[in-house]
Amino acid sequence: MFLIKELIRKKRDKQELSKEEINFFVKGVTDNSVPNEQISSLAMAIFFNDLTTNERKFLTLAMRDSGDVITFDELSDKPIVDKHSTGGVGDLVSIPLAPIVASLGAYVPMITGKGLGHTGGTTDKMASIPNYNVAPSIDLFKKVVKEVGCAVIGQTSNLAPADKRIYAVRDTTATVESIPLIASSILSKKLASGIHNLVMDIKTGSGAFMEDFEESKKLAETIVSIANSSGVPTSAIITDMNECLSYNMGNSLEIVESIEYLTGVRREPKLHEIIVALATEMLITTKIAGSQQEAEAKIEKTLNSGKAAEVFEKMVYALGGNSNILTNYKKVLPKSKFQKAIHLKKEGYIKDLNNRELGLILVHLGGGRRTPTDKLDLSVGLENVAKIGAKIDSSTPFAILHYNEEKQFVEISKILNEIIEISDSKEVAKKIKPIYERIS
Repeated sequence: MFLIKELIRKKRDKQELSKEEINFFVKGVTDNSVPNEQISSLAMAIFFNDLTTNERKFLTLAMRDSGDVITFDELSDKPIVDKHSTGGVGDLVSIPLAPIVASLGAYVPMITGKGLGHTGGTTDKMASIPNYNVAPSIDLFKKVVKEVGCAVIGQTSNLAPADKRIYAVRDTTATVESIPLIASSILSKKLASGIHNLVMDIKTGSGAFMEDFEESKKLAETIVSIANSSGVPTSAIITDMNECLSYNMGNSLEIVESIEYLTGVRREPKLHEIIVALATEMLITTKIAGSQQEAEAKIEKTLNSGKAAEVFEKMVYALGGNSNILTNYKKVLPKSKFQKAIHLKKEGYIKDLNNRELGLILVHLGGGRRTPTDKLDLSVGLENVAKIGAKIDSSTPFAILHYNEEKQFVEISKILNEIIEISDSKEVAKKIKPIYERIS
């Protein structure tokens, strides 16, 4: 029998907790026998004193086992792989990525998260498709994965419940930024979803959860280390989040762009490069492709043939959405009452912008959350968002605003003029690249 206060004392004094002690703590979190103040005390001790390699693994596995652990024993004919992103602004990567990889011979059971703060959530984007079931039963989830090849859904109610409670406490006690706790939180859910392989998309830059590159790299290395030691081969790619990743920012607007990406209507170059890099990593790690060149050729073929788009449409229909979403998306997706181009007061080239504040515009419009219980307006956002280095003038707006309250146009225009730096010279624009480093 252990005492929680003794576990807190040990970690406070920089001692290592045993597997049994960590299991005891997580069990108490799950059955509510450990009060919030003791969770916050241990989280703060971890924040300041870190966790050892063994502690990180034991905490991750204990949280994984605190609820349902999905198995796909019946799916032995293909590899099961997933991708997870630390999130950002206009990060719609998962939506086309899952059907691309599924169309090439893998199962992709993708359990995603809701947006909170400046980062959008894939679950909310999928929820903008009318009647699409983002919270199916486990049986339906597994059925769709088996029959279609992929399913993009939200977190089930009993998947890693200990993590939900620990995260809620961390969110109110300034301990969210702890790298070992972030890594364990992410992986407890991913390892409970029945995957064989995992590829992480770790964002860095002004719109990322981890703005600093070195901190992003530490997080990537931590996640890869824990996952690999837990029996799930994992690699990570560090990608840029200094500007809106896609053309559009907003839940239904990002579904529009995802469909147009899959059908070849238009593909934002930086977004495309990142999607191809992540898909390539998934194909190589599952041995569907033997080289980068082979993987990229397969990805190009499935996109150009329309096969990946067909898988997306089948997934949408299997989970309750429109059966002809590829052709009907403009009719069925939510639309805002107003759409109007926003021109900046100063003309020139975009030198830099505060991407975090850009992401918070969606919250201001009602399309993002201030609290976990907020109801979203899925129709609002920014369309055709200009990139760093782009020229802005009287005929070239920064973006087209989709909004439902007349006063919001003036409010958003003011915010954009405050967070965007304009220069007379394109040469001084902030230099960024889509992909920084691969970690394995």
